[in-house]
Amino acid sequence: MTQQAQGHSARSNRAPEEMPTSFGFTKVAEGQKQALVDDVFHKVAERYDLMNDLMSGGLHRVWKDAMVSFLAPPKTAASNWRLLDVAGGTGDIATRVVRRSNDTARAVVCDINESMLGVGRDRAEKAGLSDLITFSQGNAEELPFPDKSFDAYTIAFGIRNVPDIPKALREARRVLKRGGRFMCLEFSEVDVPMLDKVYDTFSFNAIPAMGRWVTGDGDPYKYLVESIRNFPNQERFADMIREAGFERVGYRNYSGGIAALHYGWKL
Repeated sequence: MTQQAQGHSARSNRAPEEMPTSFGFTKVAEGQKQALVDDVFHKVAERYDLMNDLMSGGLHRVWKDAMVSFLAPPKTAASNWRLLDVAGGTGDIATRVVRRSNDTARAVVCDINESMLGVGRDRAEKAGLSDLITFSQGNAEELPFPDKSFDAYTIAFGIRNVPDIPKALREARRVLKRGGRFMCLEFSEVDVPMLDKVYDTFSFNAIPAMGRWVTGDGDPYKYLVESIRNFPNQERFADMIREAGFERVGYRNYSGGIAALHYGWKL
């Protein structure tokens, strides 16, 4: 299912510096993107996991499990191990990490969108995890946490919606302890011949239609598909992580590059 991919040449023309003013394929004024993204996630919060099912054919669950397995949180309370999961309002990643640690890890979920956080709080309470997972509203570009606070930082399918990605990456490094690990799971660039064409056809035609059928509004899903195509490809994003000061940076492609898990260490 996975492959190590650290050396092939980049093929994408997507430019990271264009991200702050691109809302999908629409160019917006500086400073407008965040409000537009917030509106999208207010609309889809209650059906966020369904959204990921539509966009990945259900594979996001397999990718998330693979991410948590690679993270391998310690299974002893003596480690006092803490996770920060950013843009993870529904608590999906935090829950998986805490469960993988045999309920010994502590997790903080930080999301800018209160609707998403509300879903996460409800789920954590129903799962009996309110003492292990806490929820905090905050911006990935200006995290409300002290320096060197966490052992790991995760973000899944969220960083492409952040207007200033380099700033968010620097914030990730700031809040990590020395030796801490950064992990980002994100839709990426398909690198299998013919699969890219099939995936594009499915994405641009089927996903907005399914979103409209399920929720009555296909526009949020249209934006989310377009935002994937605007995101820097695997090599470019790995370079951005290095530029933020992380070391031992690499990535793993999942399902032919439909998604990629990027990682690095604060050393």
